[in-house]
Amino acid sequence: MVVGLIVLIVVIVVGILLILGIGIGTYNSMVSLRNKVDNSWHQIDVQLRKRYDLIPNLVETVKGYAAHEKETLEKVISARKLGIDAKTVEDQAKAENMISDTLKSLFAVSERYPNLKADTHFSRLMEQLNGIESNIAYARQFYNDMVMRFNTRIQTFPGNIFAKMFSFTKKDYFEIEDTAARGPVKVKF
Repeated sequence: MVVGLIVLIVVIVVGILLILGIGIGTYNSMVSLRNKVDNSWHQIDVQLRKRYDLIPNLVETVKGYAAHEKETLEKVISARKLGIDAKTVEDQAKAENMISDTLKSLFAVSERYPNLKADTHFSRLMEQLNGIESNIAYARQFYNDMVMRFNTRIQTFPGNIFAKMFSFTKKDYFEIEDTAARGPVKVKF
């Protein structure tokens, strides 16, 4: 009887320790993933700030060659402000869509002015912008990968139990809408 009681107590204690160990491990992995998501968002923010700092230089350069393209230049500046003021991932994505559209308009303006396209300062700014755009794409991909891992962790068992207990909530993906890129490819010969 005493041996049976000791075995029962040992089984209960081992069970409690096992559950506690799983809980601690799950909680720590969720914290780690949440921190990786936050860090990857900050990496995107660094690249976006570089882009925002470059935009006024582009606008000023274009202004020198195409002063009467005022509407396009104002749209670029206003899109930049929206991006700087964005507070959520969703707001940032909307602002980035607007910035991408307005930058396309700015590049279209540059096509109409051969002297602008030939300007070395403008060319350097465009090269920097292309590099930053590549870095943003990479950082966005890494962020979305971390969000996917985090969201999977808090939505699957046993993470979902601990996520509710400790108020871990789903993170948003950073999605840029590019309807042209999502549409069918048109090939012309």
